[in-house]
Amino acid sequence: MESLIAAVREREEAARFLAWPGDFDLDRGDHVEDVHLASGAALEGFAGDGAGGTFFFCGEGGEERPILYADSEGGAALVAIGLHELVRLLLVAPWWQGCQAFTDEESRKLEAEYLEDMPDLAARRDRAAAALGLALPGQAEVLARLREVATRLGEDFALIYTPEGHPYEPLFTV
Repeated sequence: MESLIAAVREREEAARFLAWPGDFDLDRGDHVEDVHLASGAALEGFAGDGAGGTFFFCGEGGEERPILYADSEGGAALVAIGLHELVRLLLVAPWWQGCQAFTDEESRKLEAEYLEDMPDLAARRDRAAAALGLALPGQAEVLARLREVATRLGEDFALIYTPEGHPYEPLFTV
């Protein structure tokens, strides 16, 4: 089975959508601060966003590992279990960080803002998904999964600012 990271790098349509509006860049894997997981599990930065945030694989293994996102302002959350789940989130709801209540209504409002600037968003998303061979769930399903991962499963993935020993703040509160 082909690596999804390799597939994204090789498929221009997917890479372009994930870069924007997905705000996901595989060439930005270094976090601006020295951090570690409270559990002591391995932490591997593999992508970033334009605002200085970093996506980390947690633990040992491949692309199926849990993925933690840390922003540049001291917030962090587990956002997906595996790269396939993360890429689906970025394709379906690239505005996921603004969905603090995890509702479809909230997501639809954010989507409308994106559509003002990018009326072909759905077509671009569908081409990117097809290029990667991914079936896409609906927004409600993606947001329900994000809520579950970030608020329930994410409790075991506390990110610590190493020099001071302080934990990052949760990105989402419920």
